[in-house]
Amino acid sequence: MKTQLSLKGRALKYLAAREHSRLELTRKLAPHAESADEVQRVLDELEQRGFLSAERFAESMVHRKAARYGAARVKAELAQHRLPEELTRSVTEQLKASEFDRAHALWARRFGEPPATPEDKARQTRFLAARGFAGDVIRRVLRGDGFRDPEQGV
Repeated sequence: MKTQLSLKGRALKYLAAREHSRLELTRKLAPHAESADEVQRVLDELEQRGFLSAERFAESMVHRKAARYGAARVKAELAQHRLPEELTRSVTEQLKASEFDRAHALWARRFGEPPATPEDKARQTRFLAARGFAGDVIRRVLRGDGFRDPEQGV
């Protein structure tokens, strides 16, 4: 017979697997708590002890998503977790600095060559746009700004 985990034990189990936002943990713990206040007390204690951190959650989310998604998409996902605005803004600014390189790498893995027809261009544009890359970045990638000749070192 399984023993029941305490609310705090459950929260620590979730946090041991990966970083969670306060909102995620609230949602996951609510069915197991007697009251919403009990959940908030446990989460407050975990924050005070450093087990729950919005900054670590944001960094973890960026680490998991940045290679596949643009800044707009990552920002939208962070916003769903109701993180502090200043944290979301700083993370997004960091992502924008590498946006072109990440978009080009993703595009190269998927397509590898510039579009030959208008249909190809539209398909490649939709692919990158759906992943949250900015329009100017998409145009630069499809224009071939990222192509470098390894022999010339450019």
